[in-house]
Formats: sequence, structure tokens, C-alpha cells
Amino acid sequence: MPRTQKNDNFIDKSFTVMADMLLKMLPAKQQAKEAFAYYRDGMSAQADGEYAEAMENYEEALTLEEDPYDISFILYNMGLIHASNGEHDRALGLYKDALELNPRLIQALNNTAVIYHYRGEQAEASGDKSAANNLYDEAARYWLEAVRMAPNNYIEAQNWLKITGRLKLDMI
Repeated sequence: MPRTQKNDNFIDKSFTVMADMLLKMLPAKQQAKEAFAYYRDGMSAQADGEYAEAMENYEEALTLEEDPYDISFILYNMGLIHASNGEHDRALGLYKDALELNPRLIQALNNTAVIYHYRGEQAEASGDKSAANNLYDEAARYWLEAVRMAPNNYIEAQNWLKITGRLKLDMI
């Protein structure tokens, strides 16, 4: 189960040691500890660009994890991998599942908006203004929710919302 450290830097080693100590000391069920270990190994593999290994660890963590809040972060990270591989439909599905479990997962709101905005740009470039506008409206819906929850974050999204007329000052 434990991932071998490919990266020998001090911070990674320190994090691994601290995480292992926490796992041993926390008063949690063994299953929850194992789920966290797989999640941690998945994050480590993902950071190293080892996406297949990360997905295997996340999938194993999903079989063990019972807490919906923790599951939302596993799903979110799986979505990140699919998005980085250009698998936007799969990423959107995982972000949606994560948001159903944790509606305050602002990162998933933002990433969903980014995908819709990207698709809007593609539709606009191909000359389909109607589809582009619909996709931009979807992006706006997700960004508005993220901005409501974290008004000091996503400044570029706020500016885009203002410039495109999709943000009214009384909305945030």
C-alpha cells in the first residue's frame, strides 16, 4: 500500500513521516486510516505526474472511505486528472458528484466553470454563437456560486463576469 518516495526532497519526506505518525495516533477505524493512506499515496503520485497510479489509489480509497466530505475530495482529485488529460466530460461528472457531497467545494465549482468557459471559447471559435453563449452562461452560474462563497478569490472570474454583464453588484 505505501507509495515509495520517488522524490527525495525534504518537504515530501517530512509530509510522509508526519502523515504516517498522524495515521498511527488518530483515534479512527482502521478502514478510515487505510482510506487516508490510499488518498495520500494518490496525491503523491498525482503530484509526480503518475496519473494511472494516482487513479488506482483514489479508486481504492473510494472503496474504503465512508465520510462524504472526504469522498468529495477524492472525487475532486480524480476530476483533476481527467481534466488534465482532456477528458472534460468525465471531469465534469466527478466534479458534479463531489459537489453533491460537498456543495462548498469551491475548487470544484471553479474547475467546472473553467471547462464550460473553455467549451464556450471553442464554440465561439467555430462560429456557433448560440452554443457559446449557453456555455458561457453555464460557466457564469458556477463562477457566481464560487464568488458568493469566496468573494476575495477568483478575481479574474469576477472581472469576466462583470465585463460580460453576467455579474450584477447585488449578486455577491
